[in-house]
Amino acid sequence: MYNDYYSLAFNPFDKQQISEKDCFRSKDFDEMTSRLNVLKDVRGIGLFTASPGMGKSYCLRCFAKSLNPNLHHMEYICLSTISVADFYKQLCIILGVSEKGGKTAMFKAIQEQIYYLYHEKRQPLLLAIDEAQYLSNGIFNDIKMLMNYGYDSVNCFTLILCGESHLNDILRKQIHEALRQRITIHYNYQGLTDDEVMSYVVHKLNCAGSSKAIIDESALRAVASHTHGNPRLIDNLMSDALVIGSQQDKKSIDTDIILAAVNNQNLG
Repeated sequence: MYNDYYSLAFNPFDKQQISEKDCFRSKDFDEMTSRLNVLKDVRGIGLFTASPGMGKSYCLRCFAKSLNPNLHHMEYICLSTISVADFYKQLCIILGVSEKGGKTAMFKAIQEQIYYLYHEKRQPLLLAIDEAQYLSNGIFNDIKMLMNYGYDSVNCFTLILCGESHLNDILRKQIHEALRQRITIHYNYQGLTDDEVMSYVVHKLNCAGSSKAIIDESALRAVASHTHGNPRLIDNLMSDALVIGSQQDKKSIDTDIILAAVNNQNLG
């Protein structure tokens, strides 16, 4: 009902509704995208960290969408709370190789397929592992070995590790020193600035066919104040504000509506 009330084609704060071509290009988004573009060419390991809800996975999705499938083979893994054996099976499945014969056989099949993609098909693998803070020490150790080609003289694929900020602390442990030294690209999200928060809200409203007129300046500042630059919190807050605003017959979202949504979202 609130879509019709505010003349919106859809809820612009629903992550399923905004296409990659309409992404909001924040400083964080541009910084991560720039580093991913470098990483895809040099290959090796990139580490991208952020607090929950900052948008790193969305940025990764936009990046994957931008790749030429004739030049790169992109794969994405999110199920990271698994054993080493299950991790190998997962890699075998996404690479289309046999998962039989135990860990040694799977390791060999995976490395051979990665080398085939790089050397024969000229479509080097980009493997993105999301929620990497949940990976076990064993998987981190085997990732290091998977990267070893030609006496460690060539990078055959790109590994993108994404996770929450404390992934940095995990990788600083002595046990992961060899893996950490292999990380060539690193970025930690800072969050949207207050100005970016306000631009983000207006941008999303515009994407749904509305305009800045349905939310006033003070309301935009209140959104920035209560969400601390977190896109997921902004989306949740604004979705709630649209519902409350339409229920109260408010043609423009004001500070009172935002504060009511803040209370509903327990952001106060």
